[in-house]
Amino acid sequence: MAAKIRKGDKVVVLTGRDKGRTGEVVEVRPAEKRALVRGVNMVKRHQRQTPQQEGGIISKEGAVHLSNLALADPKDGKPTRVGFKFVGEGDNRKKVRVAKRSGVEIDG
Repeated sequence: MAAKIRKGDKVVVLTGRDKGRTGEVVEVRPAEKRALVRGVNMVKRHQRQTPQQEGGIISKEGAVHLSNLALADPKDGKPTRVGFKFVGEGDNRKKVRVAKRSGVEIDG
């Protein structure tokens, strides 16, 4: 199945501690059905000091389940579902993602 949320997309968090926050997808993990979103689900990790890296407590993004994310509509930034449609004719047909809320093509 085609990916509805991809790296670089602007998404809105639907549930949880960060509900309503928006951010850019940094990484998608399809096998785990999770994604890393910049500035969302920040967790603290204790880092041991190494010759290359300073020790201490660092903040980094935790993975968010894909069911808790919705793509931000390109028109108004509100959460939207994603559909697909084919653009072009013949051999150069291309499958593109479409925002269900406004009908705007997301990529392509």
